[in-house]
Amino acid sequence: MQENKITVGFIGNGKSVNRYHIPYILARPEKFIIKTIFDKNLAHSPWIKINGVHYTECLDDLLQDSELDVIIVNTPLCAHYECAAKVLSAGKNCVVEKPFTYTEKEARTLFDLAESKGVLLQAYQNRRFDSDFLTTLKVIESGKLGEIFEFISCYDYYRPEMPENIQHYSADTSFLYGHCHALDQVLSYFGRPDAYHYDMRQLTGKGRMNDYFDLDLNYQNLKSSFFMVKPRPSFAVYGKKGMFVKMTEDRQEEDLKHFYMPVNQDFGIDRIKEYGTLAYYDDDHVYHEEKVISERGDYGRYYDSLYETLVQGKPQLVKPEETLLLMHVLEEATRSLTLE
Repeated sequence: MQENKITVGFIGNGKSVNRYHIPYILARPEKFIIKTIFDKNLAHSPWIKINGVHYTECLDDLLQDSELDVIIVNTPLCAHYECAAKVLSAGKNCVVEKPFTYTEKEARTLFDLAESKGVLLQAYQNRRFDSDFLTTLKVIESGKLGEIFEFISCYDYYRPEMPENIQHYSADTSFLYGHCHALDQVLSYFGRPDAYHYDMRQLTGKGRMNDYFDLDLNYQNLKSSFFMVKPRPSFAVYGKKGMFVKMTEDRQEEDLKHFYMPVNQDFGIDRIKEYGTLAYYDDDHVYHEEKVISERGDYGRYYDSLYETLVQGKPQLVKPEETLLLMHVLEEATRSLTLE
């Protein structure tokens, strides 16, 4: 560790690395240094190389580098387990992109390996810092809704070409596995539910892609579909005294897609028209309806927390038991899907 700066290496150099990781790390030069990025096919990479970063097609350049404090696994899901096992076996702290692994058993094996090596292993759950999610939690914690009866989270698209073009089901293309951040959000806040009910569908036919899910976790619902011409509210919460509806999602991804980076002051910030609506009765039974200024989302807070854990010894943001619970639910929910 150089002057309390964490030296980082990446396994993978795709869209996720360059869009959802690197911009936030580069915005924190006082905490992080990106040293090495592994890509097995550098010649065909479309991404511009970062000045001062070593790009390599040799994985041992990372695994055998004593200066690297943490290696981030950002490969397709099929390589997560193998790559993470190599990183941990080399005695390196490791962050693994979501979804963490295929199964709870694989995840447990990796956490046991990390413990035996005395290193950190953590899932990358940056979406805990989505603006719409944080704003919804702020409203809940204000107490204005009273006792919460229903919490609904929707993550919708209108992209029919995706499920129509995928002929066979696998966890790699599962809508739920690919969007497990929505599940992680509610599990991280509400904890383990008392009961589960899963409605997993393959709308384009048996054996095809998982293109719809509706999870009822007793205290809340998660709903997502590729076939929504107009999306449902991103979050809707109903309580004994009122309700809160946030129609639009966090804006960070939209800005990143347009290469508008976190260093800009207005990056990812909701406009007034995107604020959620809170309607409630106060203790005198007077009705109120108001817009709620959105909390600022910031995926970089994941890295702030990682820094605090590795440098200051604070607890992990994403605890092993939370990742194991997530993997358990993913496995159970998708068990009913047909392969042919």
